[in-house]
Amino acid sequence: MTGTHELVIADLRAEVEDREILKGVSFTVRSGEVHAIMGPNGSGKSTLSHVLMGRAGYRVTGGSVSLDGVEMLGLAPHERARAGLFLAMQYPIEVPGVSIADVVSASGAGAVAGLGAADLTPALRAEADRVGLDGALVERSLNVDFSGGEKKRNETVQLAMLRPRFAILDEIDSGLDVDALEQVSQRVEDATSEWGLGVIAVTHYNRLLERLHADVVHIFADGAIRESGGPELATELESSGYARRSAGSTES
Repeated sequence: MTGTHELVIADLRAEVEDREILKGVSFTVRSGEVHAIMGPNGSGKSTLSHVLMGRAGYRVTGGSVSLDGVEMLGLAPHERARAGLFLAMQYPIEVPGVSIADVVSASGAGAVAGLGAADLTPALRAEADRVGLDGALVERSLNVDFSGGEKKRNETVQLAMLRPRFAILDEIDSGLDVDALEQVSQRVEDATSEWGLGVIAVTHYNRLLERLHADVVHIFADGAIRESGGPELATELESSGYARRSAGSTES
């Protein structure tokens, strides 16, 4: 671990086209911690991910997002990335003509820092191997003609190379088969101890958390956290669902 860091989300509120989506979200993630965000479709989980990373199209109407005391709101996405935030997207984009090697090399961050050009590709291939991604893909155009699972593996390779302080995983388990899910979740779990990565994992399924061990599980509904607990909460959800957790509940 390279020191203790803290991401503090306080009373975060945001809207899209004058419709309020986030309605006062508050929680704190520290180095090495995994916070799982679980909730029904349409509850605002992906909106939370996008707002944290500064995606255009969302208007923040209140609250704060600070990383080690530095306010992130108002910063451009690349500035938030430089500060230590990383978003593994639910639907990774294709970038013709730009390889993953180009992307991580341009960042000059994390495990890439200090690597010469001759060392970068072997390092990328080693990380690709850890998540079962064909090493040849690291030299091809980013995500172009990749399967859904390959795209998610590729996101994980970027995460490992960039070594951010905090990673937001927006349904990184979608599109992964059983073997890929095990490899990807284990790689992220390893990162929590390798360099103290803090994780916000947005997911529908407890299966992601079989390898990526959650310290806290938050139940998200109607734009806010309605209940928080330990990893047993995710297991309980598989049998009970979200129905009993009404929008009016604010257990913690």
